[in-house]
Amino acid sequence: MRILLISDIHANFVALEAVARRFDPKSFDLILNGGDTLVYGPFPNQTIDWLRNYKVLSILGNTDRHVITLLQGNTFKKPRKAEKRIMYGWTTAELSNDNRLWLLEQPLSRTIEIPFAQEKRNRQSNLAMYHGSPADPDEFLFPATPICRLLELSKLVASPLVTIGHSHQQFNIQAGGVNFINPGSTGRMFDGKISGGCAVITVAKNKLNIELHRISFSASAVAAEIKKHRLPPLYAEMYLRGRKLN
Repeated sequence: MRILLISDIHANFVALEAVARRFDPKSFDLILNGGDTLVYGPFPNQTIDWLRNYKVLSILGNTDRHVITLLQGNTFKKPRKAEKRIMYGWTTAELSNDNRLWLLEQPLSRTIEIPFAQEKRNRQSNLAMYHGSPADPDEFLFPATPICRLLELSKLVASPLVTIGHSHQQFNIQAGGVNFINPGSTGRMFDGKISGGCAVITVAKNKLNIELHRISFSASAVAAEIKKHRLPPLYAEMYLRGRKLN
């Protein structure tokens, strides 16, 4: 079984397309999306249309939950910065009715049955998806997260493979018999590299192989679309520089 793992697209359809050009979506048995599908990028409908077209199994991230709050007619106190609130409001208003319904149907986490390698047979044959961590959807996990914390989290799951996102940093770390894998952000970079993250997971009877990838995309195309919609210029600069500026 081959699995394509993406996460934190942030409505950057240009980056998502770049991943699809490198890895044919039809060549995978499953495509998984670890949340934060929306906000900060200018392509909310194109992004969700793609996910729906390829029947991608998705979960909600924190930005998605804020959009749902607005869709339900409520408001939120954070983020307080005006440019962030503009992006949330614009994204919510821009979504098609079908894509609003799709977003409202997505869960906070998923457990998926897959045939794991024999060395993982002491755990159930499934994969668990979380945005932040098994303990908290807003918890940040990093490559430098203390192993003692990962050992604590491993006790909360029965899966040999746990996918996460949120921190926008790639890693694959084993702790307590669990592979914690973060593909990095597919659409919003923090490290100055104009390239989106993804992971390819291959599961066979005697093998579990995890490959982390970074794939270049046209930041100028994203910036041009932000300018076209007269969205805050800060976000065009953010994509051009590959940095978190807000």
